[in-house]
Amino acid sequence: MFDSLSERLQSAFRKISGHGKLSEANIADTMKEIRLALLEADVNYKVVKKFIAGVREKSLGQDVLRSIKPSQQIVKIVHDEMVELMGSKNAGLILSGQPAIIMLVGLQGCGKTTAAAKLAAELRKKGRNPLMAACDVKRPAAIEQLKMLGRQLKIEVFSPAGEQDVLKIAVAAVEHSRKNHFDTLILDTAGRLHIDDELMGELEGIKTSLSPDEILLVADSMTGQDAVNIAEKFDELLDISGVMLTKLDGDTRGGAALSIRAVTGKPIKFVGVGEKISDLEVFHPDRLASRILGMGDVVTLVERAQEIVSEDDARKLEQKIRKHKLNLEDYLQQLQQVKSMGSLESIMSMLPGMGNMKNMAVDEKQLFRTEAIINSMTLIERRNPEVLNGSRRQRIAQGSGTTVQDVNRMLKGFDMAKKMMKNMGKMQKGMMKRLGGF
Repeated sequence: MFDSLSERLQSAFRKISGHGKLSEANIADTMKEIRLALLEADVNYKVVKKFIAGVREKSLGQDVLRSIKPSQQIVKIVHDEMVELMGSKNAGLILSGQPAIIMLVGLQGCGKTTAAAKLAAELRKKGRNPLMAACDVKRPAAIEQLKMLGRQLKIEVFSPAGEQDVLKIAVAAVEHSRKNHFDTLILDTAGRLHIDDELMGELEGIKTSLSPDEILLVADSMTGQDAVNIAEKFDELLDISGVMLTKLDGDTRGGAALSIRAVTGKPIKFVGVGEKISDLEVFHPDRLASRILGMGDVVTLVERAQEIVSEDDARKLEQKIRKHKLNLEDYLQQLQQVKSMGSLESIMSMLPGMGNMKNMAVDEKQLFRTEAIINSMTLIERRNPEVLNGSRRQRIAQGSGTTVQDVNRMLKGFDMAKKMMKNMGKMQKGMMKRLGGF
């Protein structure tokens, strides 16, 4: 996420770290580097100008602390300005209607239909009962795509057969929601390859008739500054309430995320960070700023883990670790939970100091190999790895499509993990004794 921008900014910070204190000269050099980094990231030039002016003013002001390094001072100032640029805090959805109506708008190809399904899944996690309505009758595959996603999520999709009047579909969807006790209605509207009078007239008709609680623009973050221009146009005609940025995990330069609120005044509310339905995050400006600056995002990482690992499972695992009874079944469960949290690269990017993954070897395939090896074992072998002699290892290698060396490597990694956990347990116990805990 924003690899190029992160690298350029961190390079600028490293250059100033060799100076003993901040001066007008080294601040000017750093500002030049940051300005170029932002412009290359396709951030709106007016936004860049205002951003640089704010950072320069605070860097030369009286608020700069003398007790920390110049590079740390600059990072803190840039972080705070970046957070302010993107909106200071998360702007949640305002859902007061019965049902609450969320209208998704945007151009064709921005990921609107998938965004509708992701949003429905997110709202259901929060305890709401959503209904999705297929209001895109222009794109032949749109209705079937939404239905397929609905079946996958077990969330109902409203789509009256043969109806081509979008406004009638939307009105009927509201009535269906009320009769069947759906508290949230998500309208997947049509898009075009460009903004035209027909498209906007259709959307304005829905807005006037239904008065949606939220009108969210779905924008492709990979289009950079174009996404900001599109947001401006939609806001001008529909007065959007917020933005959902898709494909933030792709080759995104950052221009859209850093510019949209500053240009339109409308907040980013959600970001898509992957292709899975679960790959939707509530947008937190402070967390994204931390990721861009290589400071990680531990809070989001913990939230992801809490969604996947129940408190009861965590407690049982802790007891096994304490008693040194961890086996390969537990190891497999942990690997599967890690996979559910996203790619290794995305997980590592949330750890402080590990945002730049280009110089690190992250072998995603290793997880799949390990899973295949353990799945090729019998229940007795998983629970008692010590029985794995040469012939058993040969059989497991053949069954998993790997080599005996791969099996040996996996078992060695498992043993190292067990020893590390054992040592950590001893350290914790010793610390508790010194503190009078036992």
